[in-house]
Amino acid sequence: MSTLDLQRKACDIRADVVELIYRSGCGHIGGDMSEMEALVALYYKHMNCCPENQNDPNRDRFVLSKGHSVETLYCILADKGYFDKEELMSTFSAYKSRFIGHPNNKIPGIEVNSGSLGHGLSVAVGMAKAGKMDDAPYRVYTVMGDGELAEGSVWEGAMAGGHYKLDNLTAFVDRNRLQISGSTETVMTQDSQEERWAAFGWKVISIHGNDMDAVDAAITEAKLTKGKPTVIILNTTKGCGVSFMENQAVWHHKTLSEEQYHLALKELKQRKESLV
Repeated sequence: MSTLDLQRKACDIRADVVELIYRSGCGHIGGDMSEMEALVALYYKHMNCCPENQNDPNRDRFVLSKGHSVETLYCILADKGYFDKEELMSTFSAYKSRFIGHPNNKIPGIEVNSGSLGHGLSVAVGMAKAGKMDDAPYRVYTVMGDGELAEGSVWEGAMAGGHYKLDNLTAFVDRNRLQISGSTETVMTQDSQEERWAAFGWKVISIHGNDMDAVDAAITEAKLTKGKPTVIILNTTKGCGVSFMENQAVWHHKTLSEEQYHLALKELKQRKESLV
């Protein structure tokens, strides 16, 4: 897909996420919107994975470490045909639904249960190390939230990834600077992310994380990097794409009123139409 196609797809998936969260009455919409460009670029251009090869041992792997923002991942997998979209839309987070509020590996396309923050990077490191031991061609990707990086287990995984020179591993940090309790810098100071990851032996790429051109180029650069894993610091906007959600910590976990639902869809439609 071209960059323009990816941008339009991101608008469509944002609208699906709005629909899903409005209909279900729950979800982590702010982080869904900030991680959007990374997941769209991965699933529609860069990763070797699709419903037809989901059991292929050489498929690429994806781990959503910030599993509370699962709605984007579910909507992408439904759009790509891993499961029925209407089942997702009508049952998400309902009683006995398989579409629970964090990734569930009983669902096609989900590699591992996640959502206990701080675990995803270590799981991805293990997958990438296994790939190296098997001389397998697959790549491993994981997306973390910046609030999650206060967890010590993240840095154990970072140390191992650098030590084993896992150049088949790319990690993303959704650096929207907001978490459920407010500013990340107030809760637990994190700057400079770039210096911290570099100290653990990682190639560091820091970009505007809601710029599709920048995301696309960064993933391409990561694939070409040899001898070390890559971390892409996505400097994003929480709630990106919907004006009244942007940079508002309250939208970490908040549902939409009917008026907000219609306004969000109107803005996303206009955003897509403006892309030429």
